[in-house]
Amino acid sequence: MVASMTTKSHASPTRVPVVFTRTSGWMILDQIRTVDKRRSIRKLGRIESKAIASIKSVIQEMLVD
Repeated sequence: MVASMTTKSHASPTRVPVVFTRTSGWMILDQIRTVDKRRSIRKLGRIESKAIASIKSVIQEMLVD
């Protein structure tokens, strides 16, 4: 599963601010997609662990009844 990142967004409960390769942006968690592994060509990098924790928290909230 993948979540898109954009540099132009607005505050929303399903958008998490991140910094990736010195670029500030937003992870768009309301548009998560399932993608075949073969479509993943190369690894571009990692986001910081604080952002990963925020992303996990938002996804957990989205999936709870």
